[in-house]
Amino acid sequence: MKILTGNDLRSGDVVWWTGARWSRHVEDAFDVGENGERIAREEEAARRVNVPYVIDAVATPEGPRPAHIKDRVRALGPTVRIDLTLKPADPAAGSWVI
Repeated sequence: MKILTGNDLRSGDVVWWTGARWSRHVEDAFDVGENGERIAREEEAARRVNVPYVIDAVATPEGPRPAHIKDRVRALGPTVRIDLTLKPADPAAGSWVI
């Protein structure tokens, strides 16, 4: 199974191609088969989505699930609590040593 993902141009949200439009819910994703690259080019040219790309997915009873961990994280949201992330305005953020 192949599905198409990208980022919404207005919000930056991760979106999934449904066969007719973009959705923020991976379970709405549509198997694009061999048409994924063509759809991606058309949608990017129409400025409806940013950097769309085709990924492998697995069909489940709950809907498609991305096969690769990177895209599973994109589909299911952040892996840390939002309140624990660095704030861009934090003056000390750049001075941390890892």
